[in-house]
Amino acid sequence: MLAHEKQILEYEKTINQLKSQNQTNALWSDDEISKLEKKLEVLKNKVYSQLTPWERVAICRHPLRPKSIDYIKNLCEDFTEICGDRLYSDDHAIIAGFAKIGGVKFMVIAQEKGNDTKSRLHRNFGMPYPEGYRKAMRCMRLAAKFQLPVLSLLDTPGAYPGLSAEERGQGWAIAQNLWEMSRLPTPILVLVIGEGCSGGALGMGIGDVVAMLEHAYYSVISPEGCASILWKDTAKNEVAAKTLKMHVEDLMQLEVVDAMIPEPLGGAHHDPNLVYQNVKKFILDRWADLKNVPLDLLIEQRYQKFRKMGKFALDSKEEIV
Repeated sequence: MLAHEKQILEYEKTINQLKSQNQTNALWSDDEISKLEKKLEVLKNKVYSQLTPWERVAICRHPLRPKSIDYIKNLCEDFTEICGDRLYSDDHAIIAGFAKIGGVKFMVIAQEKGNDTKSRLHRNFGMPYPEGYRKAMRCMRLAAKFQLPVLSLLDTPGAYPGLSAEERGQGWAIAQNLWEMSRLPTPILVLVIGEGCSGGALGMGIGDVVAMLEHAYYSVISPEGCASILWKDTAKNEVAAKTLKMHVEDLMQLEVVDAMIPEPLGGAHHDPNLVYQNVKKFILDRWADLKNVPLDLLIEQRYQKFRKMGKFALDSKEEIV
């Protein structure tokens, strides 16, 4: 249970108890129960319309929130996984393979956190090693070779920061992906479904269209990391979440993200099937927009899209873009 949902859950529990009691002893009329349910809906709308950035981070990290593997299972009519980077090993934090969505062939590349303790350990909590980024790029090259669009699903707290990853060239692997994705001769759709932190996300995040789910976040650093660096105080997490401007409304205004995909009231975990439908429609609609764009124009537009990002306010109120 999330902190902001406590009142809602207590209200729901009370209504369910009344319904249960009514089965043996009808003390409450259907009209009275209906009025209580309408009040519950009003309460939900009020709570979820006043969410703070930190509360939205909690929604983004909810343990029941759909993960990449759930999207693959529910979006793809067919999926054939590709493993290994042909240099070191297979990184289980990255799932990649040929897929078919709505009858359209894609190369799907996704960051996977896992759903329980065993799978989270297996997936390294969604923190890729260098071989994960190399596997992703290997699959992107295959997509370009066979003229398939790329769908990249981002959900990571960041690339693995351990010594072993640095020894195997973590920074170079991410930089190589940035460079090659910027000029990959095939359409690329990027979707942030959960956490999109730092270079760990950006290493698979260069695309012609970058979209986010409503309660996902996309940031150079996590709120906790920002608070510990700037204020040396983890109690400043809420301030950091607000200051980072990492949710979709702010990022669309800054032209970092192109579109928002709506979630059910309270987050994707409340109605995953609706989210899958919204995501599938978005993917197919954007593919329809991109498939007829000449490749040289597509690559130039992708370059310009990322080249113009960044706005800086000076003391004189002048703006440099």
